[in-house]
Amino acid sequence: MSDMENRVKEMAAHSFGTWNRQKNWQAPLLIDDAEGVYFTDSNGKRYIDFSSQLMCSNLGHKNKAIIEAIQKQAEKLPYVAPVFTTEVAVEAIEALRSIMPAGLDKFFFSTSGTEANDGALVMTRQSKAPAFKVISRYHSYHGATSAGMAFTGDPRRWPVEKVRYTVDGVCFAPDCYCYRCPFGQTYPECKVQCARYLDYMIKEEGNVAAIIVEPVVGTNGRLVPPPEYFPMLRKICDENDVLLIADEVMTGWYRTGTPFAMQNWDVLPDIMTTAKGCTSAYTPLGITATTKDVADFFEDEFFCHGHTYAYHALSLSAVKPAVQEYNKLIGSGLPQRVSKYLKEKLFELADKHPCVGDVRGLGHFYALEIVKNRETREPFDVKADKLSGKALMTAKISGDAMKNGLYVVPWYDTLTIAPPLIITEAEVDAALAILDKALEIGDQDAAKTDVPASRSTEF
Repeated sequence: MSDMENRVKEMAAHSFGTWNRQKNWQAPLLIDDAEGVYFTDSNGKRYIDFSSQLMCSNLGHKNKAIIEAIQKQAEKLPYVAPVFTTEVAVEAIEALRSIMPAGLDKFFFSTSGTEANDGALVMTRQSKAPAFKVISRYHSYHGATSAGMAFTGDPRRWPVEKVRYTVDGVCFAPDCYCYRCPFGQTYPECKVQCARYLDYMIKEEGNVAAIIVEPVVGTNGRLVPPPEYFPMLRKICDENDVLLIADEVMTGWYRTGTPFAMQNWDVLPDIMTTAKGCTSAYTPLGITATTKDVADFFEDEFFCHGHTYAYHALSLSAVKPAVQEYNKLIGSGLPQRVSKYLKEKLFELADKHPCVGDVRGLGHFYALEIVKNRETREPFDVKADKLSGKALMTAKISGDAMKNGLYVVPWYDTLTIAPPLIITEAEVDAALAILDKALEIGDQDAAKTDVPASRSTEF
């Protein structure tokens, strides 16, 4: 064992690995470098980053413009208390106003998507009092703080409810999950029951202040709603005097094709949270954006929120160059062209493999749902399996892909296809060639059937 391997082992013994049994953190892979759509381990092995790390490195690795801006700010003024302001804060807000949906034009800056959602909760409960309840959805992830985890539907909420579930008044609604409709219906005959049911919930619950949604559900399945869903939800919120909060931590920054995912349906939320792609993960930053109606409440009311690192100058230094790089990239037409190519190739790949039950997504944000049986849609694994320590089929597939130079994030039922926006058709081909081979692991235990893979977002 080399000196560095010993040091990594010692580091792991004295640190906590996130979202994991600690016995699995004994020898984390040491990453030495990253550039473009690739990253490299300490042995010189190169991997295609097919999930943009944690769906955040939208502009790829080693973007020179962003790096230079961060270096310049580090030399000039890395931090000042949030009671003051900085030139990069001015520039960040100017850049955001050039790209944000019209109507979202007041911002609070924190350092993560979780904190951005915490800010949204503060704004909601202060401005909508005495109403206080928040409706979320079962297939959701909104962060790891007490507030974020309280909003969260995915299984990571279960083990910590007694420890961290300190925010009361959260209710969960069924998802717009067309592949496994919670109402047992089929679009369009369903008349978008998943949206209409939210009106029923609001009226029956009472005291509802807001609904929080991921426009396209991220970690929990890349669930794309029917085209009527968000226009209906906007109308329901307006009729019931309820705020609509869009969590665009994953879906923002051209991940689904438009600057922000809600623009796919021409719907404006009252509050939008985002992070990840706003700096392409070069610095940690969270953004809570509001409409004038929400912001105006605090003109004469005390805004009871803040952080030591709010408006952090080094974090904000990446915003302006990131916006400029997005504009150049979208202007080149590459992401638009490759997203169509990626979709076509994913459908072709799914048709070859009986273990792929459904292909769904938008832009550079797709899921392959892995199943035992396409005909019955029987899954290999369910939510509880994620917490049990069972070897998941998705993890087996992604593990084989990793051995062969492809990083793709697994969840208990899906693989996350979310490459950087700079990826080319040739790089997509290289990635899918590796994934093609890895999916054979699932095929070995999947039922052979003539039923084709579903395309549940082909409305």
